[in-house]
Amino acid sequence: MTLMTAELASEIANGRYLDLPMYSSIKPLGDRVLVKIKSSEEKTSGGILLPATAQSKPQGGEIVAVGDGKTIGKKQISVSVEVGKRVIYTKYAGTELEFNGSKHLLLKEDDIMGILDTDDIKDLEPLNDRVLIKVAEAEEKTAGGLLLTEATKDKPSIGTVIAVGPGSLDQEGNSRPLKISPGSTVMYSKYAGSEFKGADGSDYIVLKASDVMAVLSS
Repeated sequence: MTLMTAELASEIANGRYLDLPMYSSIKPLGDRVLVKIKSSEEKTSGGILLPATAQSKPQGGEIVAVGDGKTIGKKQISVSVEVGKRVIYTKYAGTELEFNGSKHLLLKEDDIMGILDTDDIKDLEPLNDRVLIKVAEAEEKTAGGLLLTEATKDKPSIGTVIAVGPGSLDQEGNSRPLKISPGSTVMYSKYAGSEFKGADGSDYIVLKASDVMAVLSS
């Protein structure tokens, strides 16, 4: 017998989890895609086994099926990600499915933040109007010289742009390039986006270009 976690029970209650053992295929419609979810890490880097409640919820997986796209104006827009690509997506996107013995997620293309072919977030290829930012380090001390603990450090909302997506689509289906370029130092909304830890220990955030408030220069 499989024990149901509180998180799974909540997703079932909210209609975000479906068990589909009797179906042999799933064909997404419109601009939806089907992602096979990457398994959660069951151990810490130090080898300690994690209980299900402590495992971080995965935000990545492999595209296994895509819809035919969407129509904007008179233009048919195909889904921009291909089957076989590894992607990351927003934390609470889509509907989770148990299919062919594995967990999958059926979500809209716009919920995909980017393509990630490695295990390091700094290699992310953002999609649409998403921006990848390396977060500036928080101040270690106050102006008076007091040492700050991790809990009391101000959350930085400034960072360096690492990569940008091709831009969003206008009402005629044409791509509008972003006005933000890699290498720029920017200020962004404090609680926007999704945070990730890079292989180098640095903090990164992926957010929409509309959450970037200003470009800074010295």
